[in-house]
Amino acid sequence: MVSRRNFASGTAWEPLAGYSRAVRVGPYVHVSGTTATGENEQIEGSGDAAVQTRQCIKNIETVLVQAGATLSDVVRTRMYVANIDDWRDIAEVHREFFASIRPATTMVEVSRLISPDILVEIEADAYVGSE
Repeated sequence: MVSRRNFASGTAWEPLAGYSRAVRVGPYVHVSGTTATGENEQIEGSGDAAVQTRQCIKNIETVLVQAGATLSDVVRTRMYVANIDDWRDIAEVHREFFASIRPATTMVEVSRLISPDILVEIEADAYVGSE
């Protein structure tokens, strides 16, 4: 039987909506949509998609480490953005973290995210295993 472990970040959103920040099942880690929420549960980088992207990825990295993975294990990211015109800034930050890893990725503009202060939300999937 494959083990399942849930990981929480401690934000108020997780129990309110009934989800985990990340779930590890066997060698797979699935990270939920992650925003630029800082330690004080406020959105970092108000009005700046690049700053928010950086914080999203740092938040993803934190939970990956808790789950026994690293950014190097990421095989897929999905980026939901409030304004596709910010794509270059978002992509540049994504490249800072993933240039050598080059996960499969998607970036789409959405009509809105859960708060008007949120410009970017990122999901990630990682595989921790060997061939």
